[in-house]
Amino acid sequence: MGAAFTLGAFAVITDEAGRVLLCLRRDMPWWNLPGGGVERGELPNEAVVREVREECGLQVVVERLLGFYLKSYSDDLVLTFRCRVVGGRLRPTEEASRCAYFPPDALPANTLPKHVERIRDALSVHPKPLYRRQETPPVRRAS
Repeated sequence: MGAAFTLGAFAVITDEAGRVLLCLRRDMPWWNLPGGGVERGELPNEAVVREVREECGLQVVVERLLGFYLKSYSDDLVLTFRCRVVGGRLRPTEEASRCAYFPPDALPANTLPKHVERIRDALSVHPKPLYRRQETPPVRRAS
């Protein structure tokens, strides 16, 4: 029997100045791209729209799939999408204590390393989605 994968969907959203949207998680002191797990019966592109709304209050549309990332240490498969804001209001939520845009070359020091890699990939020019293994070890949760 094959390995069971979990599936995640994350958004890369930039503002008019080219800054990237990050959320400061409430469950650990790390900034990350908005996103999360795909629920049963949900397509990844639907999940990323829902997760962005839940994490930071914004309504988005998916523009394109950017990449597939396999976190081989945990059998997580993550899809990253380029999204565009079409409504809502950026605000803290139950999942994120803060949401803010940052220049790609000045991300907070406590940005999840695997998300930094995904941001760099997203802002590079690639005509097709990327396929990458992410070997970055997970961070420990705050106690």
